[in-house]
Amino acid sequence: MQNMNWNYPTTVWFGPDRSQQIQQACDALGIKNPLIVTDPGLLQTPIIDEINSNLSSKTNVYSDVQGNPTGSNVTNGVKVFLEGNHDGVIAIGGGSGMDAGKGIAFLAHQSRPLWDFEDIGDWWTRADSNVIKPIIAIPTTAGTGSEVGRAGVFLNEDNHKKKIIFHPKMLPQIAILDPSLTINLPKGITAGTGMDALAHCLEAYSSPFYHPMAEGTALEGLRLVKENIQEVYHNGKNIEARAHMLVASMMGAAAFQKGLGAIHSITHPVNSLYHTHHGTTNGTVMPFVLNYNRSTIEDKFVRLANFLDIKGGFDGIVQWVIDLKKEMEIPETLKDMGVQPGDEVKLAPLAQEDPSTGGNPLEMTEEKFQELIANCISGKY
Repeated sequence: MQNMNWNYPTTVWFGPDRSQQIQQACDALGIKNPLIVTDPGLLQTPIIDEINSNLSSKTNVYSDVQGNPTGSNVTNGVKVFLEGNHDGVIAIGGGSGMDAGKGIAFLAHQSRPLWDFEDIGDWWTRADSNVIKPIIAIPTTAGTGSEVGRAGVFLNEDNHKKKIIFHPKMLPQIAILDPSLTINLPKGITAGTGMDALAHCLEAYSSPFYHPMAEGTALEGLRLVKENIQEVYHNGKNIEARAHMLVASMMGAAAFQKGLGAIHSITHPVNSLYHTHHGTTNGTVMPFVLNYNRSTIEDKFVRLANFLDIKGGFDGIVQWVIDLKKEMEIPETLKDMGVQPGDEVKLAPLAQEDPSTGGNPLEMTEEKFQELIANCISGKY
């Protein structure tokens, strides 16, 4: 029997147009002068101006955030935060904007550099918990679930490696799930972020660690994805389906405290070196990883297939993923994303050292990752 710590503390405000209540959220947390953190693409939409107009007074916006946010995106944001005398962050966007916002609120008043808080052992205890500023997170995509996550993923430009920065107080105090903010998402982003939510739920369900609440959460998240992902892809204006995908995304992120796995272990270095979309890459490698893990998850996936009303047990689940990829135009292989045969040699050690590897149901080695990544490149199951 394992000793485990379980935690689900985020307050969630859910429903259409709830983002209009942003001032009430600031008041609830005592934030007088928030900094809005987002990405350049979202800055060009009406969403940011609408959020700002619902505050008691307009505030600064920081949007120097890449699709795979970097350490310098965070440190430059910290300068803006301090120069503006801000006392909290409103993080708006997909995973990049929300992670950057969380990183800025976390790092602004620390005395050590960002990379000293990488998710290794108890490195998070190096931080001064008392100076971490409050965070309100508003997702505009349904995938990362960063609004209920205690970490951010950032690219270290010096070594081109993605690093996870973790602290319990990086968790937003309030998450606002407003499906009206997602109805204009392009189909490609809808597909990629939806596959990210699916990956979170599948890997949390597959993880060998003991966390029955997370496993149940992952199951319900999987049901919501199965019933809604194709609908939002083909009919993005269906606000009810969009709402269900937002909830599935949040549930996947809440569930993956149980563990992730080799899907994310491979995706992180591919994102870093080839600048691919995170969720889309997860979708590309997903069926290859599931097949590779078959010996350890087949029985669980037979039960999952019954729960999701998918015929064929384990094979039925994998075929459903393959069919979903094709329908939503997710690249079939990593080669289709620019990864060349032979690149598995440089990717395998990066995947092996990724923190997600520890949650994979099949124990991995660098040699196994070489084989698995080669399959993802060539299309071999």
